[in-house]
Amino acid sequence: MITLYGVFRSRASRPLWLLAELDLPFTHVPVIQAYRMTTDPRALDAPINTTSPAFLAVNPQGQIPAYAEDDLVLTESLAITHHIARTHGGTLGPQTPAEAALIDQYSLLAATAIETPALEMLYSDAATPEGQANIAVNSEKLRRPLARLQSDLQGQEYLVGDRFTVADINMAECLRYAQGQTALLAEFPAVKAWLDRCQARPAFQSMWAARMAEPA
Repeated sequence: MITLYGVFRSRASRPLWLLAELDLPFTHVPVIQAYRMTTDPRALDAPINTTSPAFLAVNPQGQIPAYAEDDLVLTESLAITHHIARTHGGTLGPQTPAEAALIDQYSLLAATAIETPALEMLYSDAATPEGQANIAVNSEKLRRPLARLQSDLQGQEYLVGDRFTVADINMAECLRYAQGQTALLAEFPAVKAWLDRCQARPAFQSMWAARMAEPA
């Protein structure tokens, strides 16, 4: 039986989206980040957080998400999604060694070239000169990987095998942090159309509704 630890407002959204796509039975333990216990009064109702002894027994790093299945425990979101896709994912997982390599490539591209500048932009205050400067710097950092995706998506709807896979989930969830920068995404229409396609899926919509229902 699968157990997934973590709230929707975290990188747990990645495996939670994938599990929704697959309609897999699992136990969800909504572990909340400990820092939110002091910044959001509503979080005080959470039964377990990332510093709770019960969770530290699962992941001594005190980070979410964490995944347990039989004797296997995984504590990195991309490792979790790749494992689920390989073992339970059907066509959302790799069908050949080449597809496995491509899924690894796009997930690593998302983690190394997309996520950090996208997060920097998300947390920048566009109402201040400093925030505007930070957005400009990180927009420039994103233009090269976005141009790569723009090229790769020409003539196909998804990243690998021209079908929706775990690579699309991992990439879309990293790029989502920069989604508010509409002018930047407008420079890459194939990427914008692909992101819209991914987020129109019922499983994403279900995950997003659950995320929005959580304390911010």
